[in-house]
Amino acid sequence: MAANRSIARSGRTEVTVDAPVDAVWRVVSDVTRASEWSHECHRVTWLPGTTKAAPGARFRGSNRSGRLQWSRVCEIFAFDAPREIAWRTVPTTLQPDSTDWRITLEPTGDQTRIVQTFQVTSMPRWLDWILTRMNPLHIDRAEALTDDLARIATIAAASPHRTDPKPSTTTS
Repeated sequence: MAANRSIARSGRTEVTVDAPVDAVWRVVSDVTRASEWSHECHRVTWLPGTTKAAPGARFRGSNRSGRLQWSRVCEIFAFDAPREIAWRTVPTTLQPDSTDWRITLEPTGDQTRIVQTFQVTSMPRWLDWILTRMNPLHIDRAEALTDDLARIATIAAASPHRTDPKPSTTTS
């Protein structure tokens, strides 16, 4: 029962997809595309002065879970193309919790392993008590997050796989 449990403090999900790292990276590195694959995030906008992902870049994610809706400012703290992007929710007076999210891509031949992790870095007990009751879907997020990765895989596999053009040579 939700009353005796608490919000998951960490999690790890992974899928291996039939798409090259480059195609998957184009989906996950553009955080404004999160609404295409996330079960919860339905809109992402860059904050003023930011137009692309880089360490220190901030964006606002608007989320929905059941009847609950909220938004959070997030800050990218790791960006290593085409391997890793990581961001954290920025704590505020009204939302004092913070969670680090990380997506890592690992090439496996012609496929890509997508690994998503999250770690709650701060969560006051009172907020955990409230969120457990208001949003019990956050008690165990493994299935929903795995489904998110499967949606990333579908999008990446459907996108044209760009390859680096070969330099042209001319002989006379």
